[in-house]
Amino acid sequence: MDKNQLGIQYMQEGKWEEAAKAFMEAIEADPENPVLYINFGNVLSATGNDDKALKFFQKAISLDENSAAAYYSAGNLFYEKEDYEQAKVFYETALKKGLDTADNFFMLGMSLLGLEQHLQALPYFQRCTELNPNDAEGFFQYGLCLANQLYIEESMVQFEKCISMEPEHADAYYNLGVAYGYKEKGDKALLMFEKALQIQPDHLLAGYGKDLIEKGIDHLKH
Repeated sequence: MDKNQLGIQYMQEGKWEEAAKAFMEAIEADPENPVLYINFGNVLSATGNDDKALKFFQKAISLDENSAAAYYSAGNLFYEKEDYEQAKVFYETALKKGLDTADNFFMLGMSLLGLEQHLQALPYFQRCTELNPNDAEGFFQYGLCLANQLYIEESMVQFEKCISMEPEHADAYYNLGVAYGYKEKGDKALLMFEKALQIQPDHLLAGYGKDLIEKGIDHLKH
């Protein structure tokens, strides 16, 4: 097993110091390989050394300007810093460089949500769920975007898909409840709010929705 593969194995095991050592040795042996800088940058990022990590991603890009994974990893750094505009730029560049993956589409959508651009985020979540039909969170976020644009029926389909994969997703039940309330189906809305509260008893919004329904106010807005 070469040093890069060894480093990846250590990363998967959460052995960050060992991973860093393996990647550094790999870089010393092959200093022109951009993948090694990306991997080491990911170790630095995972251990909270974001500024150093960014330098390694930038080094990878300097070695190969088409290194889509480097742009994606840099995007993750900026997303964690809540710099959604910069994150979006890096994810978009990764896409242009060929990173046509569910994760990249998902993070592009999340960055747009951070910028409160729900309509623009819609196609990215849609593509994410097409590429990864087992991504419960992708379907949930897709549903939220649809609901935000008042595509209520369509949003409910996505929340149902989310729940089918992740039965304990309290927020999906809550938003289904809101959708039923919007459609003036109070009984079904109450059932969804109660399910959300069974899963997460401190779900304040579900508790509020339940109280409204029980008081006879069965028309809720998203």
